[in-house]
Amino acid sequence: MDKEIIEEYDKIKDKISEEEFLEKMDEKHKDYEDISFMSDIDIARTVVGEYITEKNEHRSESEEHQMDNISKLESGAQNLTVIGRVMGISNPKIFTSRKGKDGKLVNITIADDTEEIRVVLWTENIKLLKNINEGDIVQINKVDVKDGYQAGTKEIHLQPRSTINVLESSDYPNFPKYEEEITSIADIEPDTNVNIIARLIRVPQIRSYEKNGKEGKVASLELQDETGKISYTLWNKDTSLINSLELEEGDSLKILNASVRERNGDISLSHWDGRIVKGDFEVPEYEDKILKIAEAQEMKDVILLGLVTKIQDTIEFERADGSKGAVKSIEIADDTGTIRVTLWGDDTKLDISKGDIVKITGGNIEFDEYTETGYRVNTNWNTQIITNLEGDEELIETLKEFQTKLGPIKIEKVQEIEEDGEEVDVLGRIIAMHDPREFQRDDGTNGLVRSGDLADETGVIRLSFWDEKTQNNFEPGKAFSIENARTRMGLYAVELNIGKTARVIELNEDETGDLPSFSELEDMIYKLKKIDDLEEDDSNIRVVARIVDIQDPNEFQRQDGTPGLVRHIEIGDDTGIIRTTLWNEQAEDNYEVGEALKIENPRVTFRNDHLELSISNSTKIVKASEDDLKDLPSFDELEEILYQSKNISDLEDDDRNIKIQGNLGDTFGNNILSVRCPNCNNRLEQIDDEYVCDYCGEDVEKPRYLLMIPARIEDDTGDISITFFGRLVEKLLNMTTDEAAAIVEDSADDGVLEGKVENLAGLGIKIIADVNFDEYNEEIRLNPKRILSTEL
Repeated sequence: MDKEIIEEYDKIKDKISEEEFLEKMDEKHKDYEDISFMSDIDIARTVVGEYITEKNEHRSESEEHQMDNISKLESGAQNLTVIGRVMGISNPKIFTSRKGKDGKLVNITIADDTEEIRVVLWTENIKLLKNINEGDIVQINKVDVKDGYQAGTKEIHLQPRSTINVLESSDYPNFPKYEEEITSIADIEPDTNVNIIARLIRVPQIRSYEKNGKEGKVASLELQDETGKISYTLWNKDTSLINSLELEEGDSLKILNASVRERNGDISLSHWDGRIVKGDFEVPEYEDKILKIAEAQEMKDVILLGLVTKIQDTIEFERADGSKGAVKSIEIADDTGTIRVTLWGDDTKLDISKGDIVKITGGNIEFDEYTETGYRVNTNWNTQIITNLEGDEELIETLKEFQTKLGPIKIEKVQEIEEDGEEVDVLGRIIAMHDPREFQRDDGTNGLVRSGDLADETGVIRLSFWDEKTQNNFEPGKAFSIENARTRMGLYAVELNIGKTARVIELNEDETGDLPSFSELEDMIYKLKKIDDLEEDDSNIRVVARIVDIQDPNEFQRQDGTPGLVRHIEIGDDTGIIRTTLWNEQAEDNYEVGEALKIENPRVTFRNDHLELSISNSTKIVKASEDDLKDLPSFDELEEILYQSKNISDLEDDDRNIKIQGNLGDTFGNNILSVRCPNCNNRLEQIDDEYVCDYCGEDVEKPRYLLMIPARIEDDTGDISITFFGRLVEKLLNMTTDEAAAIVEDSADDGVLEGKVENLAGLGIKIIADVNFDEYNEEIRLNPKRILSTEL
């Protein structure tokens, strides 16, 4: 035990042992563990107080120093009895003890004929106020005097053993009278304390703020009597009074001992040691005066009721002091018009959805040149926002009728729009999505764009997501609601831009309504067509076919100087073969001859007298499933169906995919390596050991090489010219293009491979080829596409 506690025990050591004294202190510790002000010495004194009654050590025997009135109280005095008239009682305040448990305290103000003082009652003392009211004379026993919250002041603290007795007022005629003077709101003066009776007309949201690194809470109630309106601000834990007193709009309240503040010419009330009393007081009934949106002009503290017709995503920003802020815009409409509403801070987190009916109380209408109406509603920390009100009011019923007309429109309706920039909402599933692509704006900044396709049961539409909107997880099959998308007239159909003001909302399956499943949508949207049934400009089609021929990818240069990649493959089903053009990323994918593909939404074009499939960003290419393959022959079966065998004498100039079998006759190998420009694929001229492209007009450091072997092929019926290129030459020579180029470069002789080519004469060969008419020689010739087999 420390010295002070030993001194306390010495006072009762003849009554209990030291061990008993310490046990009693432990018991008291448990009783008072939630009382923040109870120290070890305070607890020791409560134990001593059970055995003896002490006179206060600070009392002087001289009459002038006796603590017999409030003005004579000294800080540090203990176990005093104080008498005074109750001049004010606060609502209970919540605090947290050092051990993290919640407690309560009530401040009352008492006065005698010398002074007034604050009295602090803690959790266990509050029950003593049950039968005490303002104006009562009370005797408070066993209290301590401590330094007050404000410098130079004192206050009285009750202890767990304290008691309160109500005395007869007539015995204290010189004590100040308690007069509950009620001040009208219009008569309130700054820097005073007032009592008012008023009706509660607004209960705003409790808001958070940060000051000096600490977070606080604030809420300003709006009060009105017959003379005017005023706000009454609750701070920090006093905001809990809204719930504990069950305060609601329309309540009549008596506010006692409210502090009056003036700021920027506006007078308001603050709650500190005051008290809020709910009752049936005589104050005028309050009726909202709702402003019609069409009547909007610059004005303050308005009430609007409207239907949310548009919501934009929250934008976060950094203030000048480094703190973070947030702003969000919505639009509301009533039966007279539409107006933008700007939400700030915590209000951006309110659960507001498109189609909600909202009541905004306390907003300010300001001029805004960037809105269609020229005005906007700016909310503030004292604005009240209530969603989805119920009632039979005529306007609410009208707005509910408007609700039925909101919501996403079908994609087929979007495709009927004929103007750029129209704002629409759509709901559908992602059908296909491509990787984000970086680009540079005119101002030098970088941006991102990402394209994909959205579908509902009525059709498919191309979407372009910009910048931060590209980052969503757009997995094919997921359902999204997209609000505030803007139309753009695309080359073949209407497209949608999803930019800064748009909202992208991922939906759970229970939020998709009657939207079909992913597989159902694919079946609805894409009509399965055989190759022979395809027509120019077909759209929303599905082709299931096997790859029958693959060419190598070729690089090219676009008009803007950027590189591109193109690749041609041929696909076939049991009705025919069609050339298919792949671009850029899709041209880099790995494909194999014989592989079965399902191609959805290709573009059918007419080129070089034949139909082609062009694979765009909106085309989806996947491996065919087992179900897709049920009507597609195997690769071997397709070869028999698609490739007609012909003798050379029977060939015609429009034959395609003809199977020819014969022997190579003359072969010409004196110049089999063609040097090409890697940009434009034109033949290069060599000047002084350097290559120059006449088309591009630039020197070429690293040319592209193309192998070619002109020859003739013959069978029992005749012979015909044929030229093998690229990979077909590699197969005939059994070497790569790079290997052939290295041999030519090392020997500096274009004819170094002539002997190897001439050795091909007499080679038996089976090929697939198209027949072309050679206008220069006025004869038909073969354009080989595949070598099926060779035989010496």
